Amino acid sequence: MARGVRKTPLEKLQMELAEVQESIAQYENCLETMREKEKSIQSQIELEEFKEFKSMLDDQGMTMEDIKELVFTQKEIQQSA
Repeated sequence: MARGVRKTPLEKLQMELAEVQESIAQYENCLETMREKEKSIQSQIELEEFKEFKSMLDDQGMTMEDIKELVFTQKEIQQSA
């Protein structure tokens, strides 16, 4: 049986390099996708935390203005101490 032309060591290395570069590109794309997903999940966590906080305020009959006043008062107390 006839076989194709044998590849030189240089050709083999060039092919291997091309495969490695392709793999790197795939991993970079995957990493970018995962970072976007990470940011999305972090945003969802923040939203859920805010919902819990708002629910606590509602349960206590408090508003955001009440919280702002509490924080401001606490800050004044700490500064005068």
